[in-house]
Amino acid sequence: AAAGKLLVVPVDGSHWLSMRELLDMLQQKGHEVVVVAPEVSLHIKPSKNFVMKMYPVPFTQEELDKVF
Repeated sequence: AAAGKLLVVPVDGSHWLSMRELLDMLQQKGHEVVVVAPEVSLHIKPSKNFVMKMYPVPFTQEELDKVF
């Protein structure tokens, strides 16, 4: 983060919800934030405040929603 660039690999759930606020604040201070996340998740969604890089997973959003 000292160089102004931050790579984030978050865990879905309440951890992400707390981390997202922090990432928004870092972006407002001029940091470049890149989030690497699965293309299917409960809470991790793209935002204008960071770059989102997604990777494939072997299940669909419907399957994940059904489990929860």
